[in-house]
Amino acid sequence: MDAQTIETPLLERFYEQMQRVRRFDQRVHELFLEGVVKGTAHSYVGEEAIAVGACAALEDKDYVVSHHRGHGHCVAKGADLTRMMAELFGRDTGYSKGLGGSMHIADIERGILGANGITGAGLGLGSGAALSAKLRGSGQICVVFFGDGSSNEGIFHEALNMASIWKLPVVFVLENNQFGLSTRITDVAAIDRFSRRAAGYTMPGETIDGNDVVAVYDTVSRAASRARNGEGPSLIECITWRWGDHSMRANLPAYRGEDEDRVWREERDAIRRAGDRLKERQVTDTRLAEIRAKVESELELAIETAKQAAEPTIAVFEDAVTAPHHDFGPEPGPGHESARELGYGEAIREAIDQEMARDPRVFVMGEDVGKIGGIFAATRGLIDKYGKERVRDTPISEMAISGSAVGAAITGMRPIAEIQIFDFITHMMDPIVNQAAKFRYMLGGVPKVPVVFRGPQGGGVRLAAQHSQSLEAWFCHVPGLVVMAPSTPYDAKGLLAAAVRDDNPVIFCEHKLLYVQTKGPVPAIEYVIPVGKADIKRPGKDVTVVATLALVAPALRAAEQLAREGLDVEVIDPRTLRPLDTETIINSVKKTGRLVIAHEGWKKWGFGAEVAAVVQEEAFDYLDAPIARVGMRDVPMPYNDTLERIVIPGQEDIQAAIKAVAYR
Repeated sequence: MDAQTIETPLLERFYEQMQRVRRFDQRVHELFLEGVVKGTAHSYVGEEAIAVGACAALEDKDYVVSHHRGHGHCVAKGADLTRMMAELFGRDTGYSKGLGGSMHIADIERGILGANGITGAGLGLGSGAALSAKLRGSGQICVVFFGDGSSNEGIFHEALNMASIWKLPVVFVLENNQFGLSTRITDVAAIDRFSRRAAGYTMPGETIDGNDVVAVYDTVSRAASRARNGEGPSLIECITWRWGDHSMRANLPAYRGEDEDRVWREERDAIRRAGDRLKERQVTDTRLAEIRAKVESELELAIETAKQAAEPTIAVFEDAVTAPHHDFGPEPGPGHESARELGYGEAIREAIDQEMARDPRVFVMGEDVGKIGGIFAATRGLIDKYGKERVRDTPISEMAISGSAVGAAITGMRPIAEIQIFDFITHMMDPIVNQAAKFRYMLGGVPKVPVVFRGPQGGGVRLAAQHSQSLEAWFCHVPGLVVMAPSTPYDAKGLLAAAVRDDNPVIFCEHKLLYVQTKGPVPAIEYVIPVGKADIKRPGKDVTVVATLALVAPALRAAEQLAREGLDVEVIDPRTLRPLDTETIINSVKKTGRLVIAHEGWKKWGFGAEVAAVVQEEAFDYLDAPIARVGMRDVPMPYNDTLERIVIPGQEDIQAAIKAVAYR
């Protein structure tokens, strides 16, 4: 299709939709200057043809993923103008109930998976949405809109590679408006056309005039058909020009030439060009004026309606951060009649197996999880039972693994993403902390993000500083995440089942030593341990010890040793670190009057500091001694085995702390 063959009614629809996109952001800018729109917003004016042409090529069921300059994509995909304006005004009737603002508007029911304030983040999310569509056999595709600056992010390369090797139904639309914030893209890219990068990932790449709505529609239509037919992704670079600065708040020195700006605004303006084509087909000025008037009327009604809406109250927080946890009834306990002895890793594998058998939405992805079953054998044999579609070996691409896992979760799947060694999670921080943890909140508490990130952490196996860290405290600090840390095979199976069934992103911390040192009774039946429920591993009346992961067993040994000396120690394993079962801990401290907290992570700024603070705030009057914390020395993990044993706390350290608070 080209400008000569397109039907007039379709071209007229494009003209109207481009007017709607442009006037929306022009009115937003005016309202920003009036102080009605707060913070900032990023205008899409000048780039309308891309959103309109691309979205016109999609079916209603298809997905789009946007970026910080995303109003145009939302409008073009059919978002409600009143709800969009209400969100920009920070009102309760906005798409995100005033929690997300300009950069976080989404309408999941319309396939609009959200704008994003993190450059390039949508590339991972969109690939995950496409993976979800492929696994579900839904026939949907996803269009990922992103800017020229994102093409220099690592996620660009990881996502395109993953999409290509898996032939995902995704179209990558690069909106090249020729500048990042203020730097001309040719000054920071070693290639003159970004579409040429497609060849490196064995996919079609094409550069087109992004201000020609018909060219965009035609090119995206062909790419969409290719994706829908199982032929994989495409990269389309649309050359365009934004009329304004990076954001409405920006007050920058001039960085673009006046003549160049004039040419793009006047001679290459997408709306003017579409209007001229319509006039050539005898569409009158009167008709075009009617279209513009219709758009103005819609916008003014949306603005006035949004202005009348109430502002949100603090009650909006209640369910916005975390989805409610399910109640699966009482747990059977390790003494259940079906119990037999399993290792820690075996219990994890059984949990994954049973959850995959129970729910076809569950799948596993990660490095080496398929053919060899993971380096700690947690998924061994599952590829033979469920196939490579549901047990996916991935490239060494942590951002793409985590980003696509989040994208799959928000579109109907329940992924389990393995982190081969937990230290590698540093590559996953944006998808986990900025996307998974905040997605529900930024969208007003509506979506669910059922994704599990699991893997081995901790020391004791001589792997030195970059393969031995205990990082649970990082994630306990982030609202929106659930953090689990099982210490026994029984807990590992039941908690992992809970993690998979939960509607929130879960960080599931396993410990390397527990894979090789821990065996115990595990019921063969399916069971779920409640989220946020601690377990009293040993009752006592003199001192409370709260211990996690690999320090639970040393704490129990310390308690048995001290019992011979007349000290009755209660040992509590929180099992879930966030949300924390403070009730069980507080009740124990009220009984014993003394508290020791033991974890392998660094003592300074660690998990124990939060537990100590909570107890000080809620049970200070019951304390008969200062709270003691046992944790790793404030150094990275050494390689030398003697030094490693010195820096990692153990039974003797816990015993000494117990004696200290008991004044023994």
